Amino acid sequence: MVRALLHGEEGPADTVEERVCERIRTLAEAHVVRTGRRPGDLVSEIAARLGISQVWARKLLKGEKLPNVPLLHGLADFFDVVGGEVFFTAPAADALNRTLLPLLEKYENPASDPVQALLRKYGVRATDLRSHGCLTPEQLETLLEGVIKSVLPPEGGTAR
Repeated sequence: MVRALLHGEEGPADTVEERVCERIRTLAEAHVVRTGRRPGDLVSEIAARLGISQVWARKLLKGEKLPNVPLLHGLADFFDVVGGEVFFTAPAADALNRTLLPLLEKYENPASDPVQALLRKYGVRATDLRSHGCLTPEQLETLLEGVIKSVLPPEGGTAR
């Protein structure tokens, strides 16, 4: 579906109810995989957190039942989704835009990129940092500071 949307095709014809149920199911499955816990543990935790029965929680997490607004809000908090309830209800194209726009902003406005800001701070005009993604921002800053300081002339001195 993502590829189709990126190629300008229409998103799936679905209802808001179908989107909500599918996204809850997907989040629940991803949570179980990420945490290595059993689905029953997640059901118990959701039931306790939202104040609902385990039967209702299981049906919600399987995408078989549609939550009311307070439950949807509780699920958004539990899964810590960006956008809150809108995460569950937005059409596919809107959801993809919400995810990709911050990345696009980073590339369109390099001032918000910490690496670019550091390079500007030291007057570096161009560099090749294609593999910098394997370092943490702090490690990269330390590395670049060391390199840049090593080629700067000492105070009152001349360039090497």
